[in-house]
Amino acid sequence: MAIYLIFRIFAPAVINKHIVQVKPSDTELQDRITFMTFIIPEFALTYKMAVQDAYRYLKKYGGLDYLYKHWWALHTDTPYWAIRSMFNICRDNGGLQ
Repeated sequence: MAIYLIFRIFAPAVINKHIVQVKPSDTELQDRITFMTFIIPEFALTYKMAVQDAYRYLKKYGGLDYLYKHWWALHTDTPYWAIRSMFNICRDNGGLQ
């Protein structure tokens, strides 16, 4: 999971047909990784899954992308709403009903 997160964080962005390396600040990176490593096991616990199964489920149905894009807003609210939002995104993308 950590390798995927690091790849996603440091993946090059294409701007005006030029590859630009996007690198967040060290504190933002640390905060993002800390939140993601906290919320994925909480998701697994809530839905009675193994952590690896929760990670695969979130990755397959778009929950991990949603978490990556919106982590800043999600981490300011309670974990309940972050987990519920990820579940709704996964359900809308074909995950379990």
